[in-house]
Amino acid sequence: MSFFSKNLPYLLAGISVGGQYALIAIGYTMVYGILRLINFAHGDIFTVAGLVMVYASTAFPLYISIPLTLIVTVILGMVVERAAYKPLRNAPRMSVMISAIGVSYLLQNLALYITGGLAKTYPAIPFISNTVTIGPATTKIVTIVTPVLTIILVVLLIQLINHTKIGMAMRSVANDFETSRLMGIKVDNVISMTFIIGSFLAAVGSLLYFTNYPSVVPTSGAMPGLKAFVAAVFGGIGSIPGAVIGAFIIGISENIIKGLGWTTFSDAFTFALLIVVLIFRPTGLFGEGAKDKV
Repeated sequence: MSFFSKNLPYLLAGISVGGQYALIAIGYTMVYGILRLINFAHGDIFTVAGLVMVYASTAFPLYISIPLTLIVTVILGMVVERAAYKPLRNAPRMSVMISAIGVSYLLQNLALYITGGLAKTYPAIPFISNTVTIGPATTKIVTIVTPVLTIILVVLLIQLINHTKIGMAMRSVANDFETSRLMGIKVDNVISMTFIIGSFLAAVGSLLYFTNYPSVVPTSGAMPGLKAFVAAVFGGIGSIPGAVIGAFIIGISENIIKGLGWTTFSDAFTFALLIVVLIFRPTGLFGEGAKDKV
């Protein structure tokens, strides 16, 4: 019981950060499922969402700042897709990947220019910033809210994909891009919707993440974005449930390692776990085997 009591705060923190990774990872896995593209700028969109919230909260009350942050982040995701990826729709995959890396560095440097490289303090959001005691652990309410909100959003997303017209179009485009176009599906609209959903979830993830870690710098999204990408690959990139489960496993594992006193190795464990999984199951835990079209 003493072991459980000692590690309960780390377990709660792991579940919370796992939910935040999951919201970012869904963006990676949805874009890859449709475009076969790793959107390396996704972590930086997460950072921009944090900075927009910081600046918006200085000019507007929170009930305006939060929706404004979500809207600006969604618009940014659409602009990135239209400006950097749409013109390269028929280009070699390597060109698109280089474009994604370029967008990532562009967003980082714009954030550096705007902030002057100084850390910005994230505003406290009422209720979820308050502390709560659970057994021997004292934590913020956001720690409890995050996994619940994550599961609700994932269930709603799966319902959208499985039971709506746009969801059917997404599944069709993910299965066969060219045939979907020939069948009259507006592929560009489907791709835009994918970026809208991914950017929205990244913005929600940023609200939760920076409530726990209230300091925003231009590279704040780099490590969470990388870990979310690892979670997507770990669970089977292209699989939304896989990305979510992978994110929770990584979040819980790295925080339990911190609880054992091996904080230095918590990040290394994440990537070592990925290597081990890919050696024995290259498509990830829930990924399907690759199918080459002839």
